[in-house]
Amino acid sequence: MKKLKSLINSHISFITILLIIIIWQIAGFLNLLPKYIIPTPIEIVKAFIQNFDSFLFHSKVTMIEAIIGLIYGIIIACFLAIIMDTFKILNKAIYPLLIITQTIPTIAIAPILVLWLGYDMTPKIVLIVLTTTFPIVISILDGFKNADKDAICLLKLMSASKMQIMWHIKIPNALSYFYAGLRVSVSYAFVAAVVSEWLGGFEGLGVYMIRTKKLFQYDTMFAIIILISVISLASMKLVKISEKKVLKWKYIGEKK
Repeated sequence: MKKLKSLINSHISFITILLIIIIWQIAGFLNLLPKYIIPTPIEIVKAFIQNFDSFLFHSKVTMIEAIIGLIYGIIIACFLAIIMDTFKILNKAIYPLLIITQTIPTIAIAPILVLWLGYDMTPKIVLIVLTTTFPIVISILDGFKNADKDAICLLKLMSASKMQIMWHIKIPNALSYFYAGLRVSVSYAFVAAVVSEWLGGFEGLGVYMIRTKKLFQYDTMFAIIILISVISLASMKLVKISEKKVLKWKYIGEKK
């Protein structure tokens, strides 16, 4: 009995998803859900298999956009966080601008970027950068803010420079905060890539989704939605694995 409870507790997420899929399939089989609104899981799987080559091609495009945009977002976020922590006047000047970038709806700014930058990959990467930079900047700044004050005072007494304090105290403390923000930004990157593809482009899962919608291929459209979710979850898992490798001390004693 204890083993069963332990097994259920360790796999509760998977069991819940499996139950939802089973209920979904039964409801479709009994015609409780109109197929033109919500196709059954089996129909979605069939659509994925039949259009596998198209899924593979378009997912590669979206992943490349998301990864490039995320890398640029990380670099910009780290740079901004360091200068905002080092120079308080820049913090007061830049922080409101970062807030403003998050208040503008993605769906509104995407067509403007397409108009300015064209239909290639550039506007999509810019939108991803705008979307992913903010969570990482805020997380790193929180990490800097919560650094050990006694350790900072000790280094100051030893005539350490601001960069030495940053390197030896603040950055190591901010790493766990950085990963927390990165997990959020990774999911944002793929959503932003798809939204930008909706509003301008020739390739990618967002473009493919619009095409299938216009052709009333809802089984394929749902397959695309599920694929985007799976890619986002897998990316977040990779970030978690990376965090465990880099911050080994944080996970000492944790069961693998």
